[in-house]
Parts: sequence; C-alpha cells; structure tokens
Amino acid sequence: MAHAAPRPGRLRGTRRPARPARRSMTRPKRTPDLFSERVHAVARYAVPVVLGLVYGYWAAANRREGGPITGWNILFGFVTAIAFIVLCLAVATFAPRLKRELHSITKSAFAGAAIGFLYSQSDASVLRSTALGLVVAAGIFGVFFYRYYTREDAAGNRIR
Repeated sequence: MAHAAPRPGRLRGTRRPARPARRSMTRPKRTPDLFSERVHAVARYAVPVVLGLVYGYWAAANRREGGPITGWNILFGFVTAIAFIVLCLAVATFAPRLKRELHSITKSAFAGAAIGFLYSQSDASVLRSTALGLVVAAGIFGVFFYRYYTREDAAGNRIR
C-alpha cells in the first residue's frame, strides 16, 4: 500500500497556515486594470481618431485606384476621416445606453455601413456594396448580441 511522502520543512505537531477565504460564487472574478484612468480617458478619443485617419486614407486610396495623389483626393480622405471619427464617437457614447438589441444593431450598422462605403469606393456596384455591408453587419450583430446577452442578468441589467 502506498503512502504519501512527508513534506520537508514542516515539523510534526505544527499547525498549517490558514487558508484564504473562498470567493463567493455569485461574483465573477474581475480582470486586473493595467492602465490608469488618465490612459483610459486619452484612449477614449485617441482610438477613434487613429481609426478615422486610417479609414480616411484607405477610402482615398480606394477612390484614386493607384493613380496620382491629388488635392481633391487628400480632401476626400480628410473629410471621410472626420465623418468616421464623429460617427465612431457618437456610437461609442450613445450605444451603451441602449438595450442589448439596439446596442448590437447600432454598432453592427456602423461597421456594416463603414465596410460598404469602403467597398463602394473601389467602383463596385451599389448592390455588391450593400450586400457586403449587410453580411458584415449581420456577422457583427451576432457576435455583439451574444456578448451582451451573456453579460446581463434576467432583468436586463449589465453585470459589471
């Protein structure tokens, strides 16, 4: 019959250290926050601005189709970037205040419209651009709805 080997460093008759208290099963374990409040505040505006600049450049590049860069092309890129930044900030500000269905629809509609617009700048037909935008929006809606549905209680309150 096998027996457990004695552990080194412990004398017979000494007490074991107390175990830490168990966590309640009703409260999920939160992930640690690695960044300060200031970093989060800056990132709230910096991320949409960077995404908007990349989006504007991409739309302008699609529109010129490898041709020369013109002043109108640069203007189009900056106007597209500003529109994207404003809409992205609006969606990020107002969508979390909505119920999970509308929250998901708002974010997925923004993403689908953005992809459809990019695709339309490459001289694709309106129907193909719309179809691609709808497919992207449907996929993103499924992902976001599942995420928000699994993180709310029965009354619709978000679990934080």
